[in-house]
Amino acid sequence: MKIDERVISRAIITRFMQKLLENLETDVAVVGGGPSGLVASYYLARTGLKVALFERKLSLGGGMWGGAMMMNEIVFQDEARPIFEEVGVEIYPFETGYYTAAAPATVAALIGAASRAGAAIFNLISAEDVVLHNNRVTGLVLNWSAVEIAGLHVDPLATRCAYVIDCTGHDARIVHILARKAGITLNTPHGGVVGEKPMWAEVGEAQLMENTVEVYPGLFVAGMAANAVAGGYRMGAIFGGMVLSGKRAAELVAARLGKSI
Repeated sequence: MKIDERVISRAIITRFMQKLLENLETDVAVVGGGPSGLVASYYLARTGLKVALFERKLSLGGGMWGGAMMMNEIVFQDEARPIFEEVGVEIYPFETGYYTAAAPATVAALIGAASRAGAAIFNLISAEDVVLHNNRVTGLVLNWSAVEIAGLHVDPLATRCAYVIDCTGHDARIVHILARKAGITLNTPHGGVVGEKPMWAEVGEAQLMENTVEVYPGLFVAGMAANAVAGGYRMGAIFGGMVLSGKRAAELVAARLGKSI
């Protein structure tokens, strides 16, 4: 077969632009492609909802790739085991109630599951703002991550969605942007972004589920962003709560849209 560079370029541009155009309006926009964002996208897309996931980095998976201190094994507890099994992760029992899995294989399984379920995945795209209509989050303002990193004065594009889920980890980037720019009151103990507390894995894991909520009309939080917004404890190098929070966020959003998980 003769290879034509022009065809290769046309294929990339055409398919990507088709995907981008098709996802300018979605049911749910997930910001952050770590474990909670991937799990939320998987469960939402599986119900037939139109889901777009935006990750500002080149790779998805968040902090899961490195395990802890660059030892690429992950740990999770028994409550999260069914989710890992469902997406095809090979798991290994450790001590009672604890399991391990290879971090790269786990990330690959989560990405594959979300993609096969129908979620549209965009990497290298940053959400630099939200669209706010009548005191409700109704979309995202997007730009290339390279534009943000370089500090270039390039205008973004806007999308529309029914709900946004902030899965941006410790930074809670989307909630911070909304609180700073709109001066609104959040669904938190103090009405603002409280910030995460130091590490206490047992309490932090439990708080993740409690803090996975709608913090402002149209905007949910999941994963470490949930604890960072509400003032929960850091849980450290355990990933069960992250995936459980992602599924919980999906359940809450799906229910609002007349779907069940």
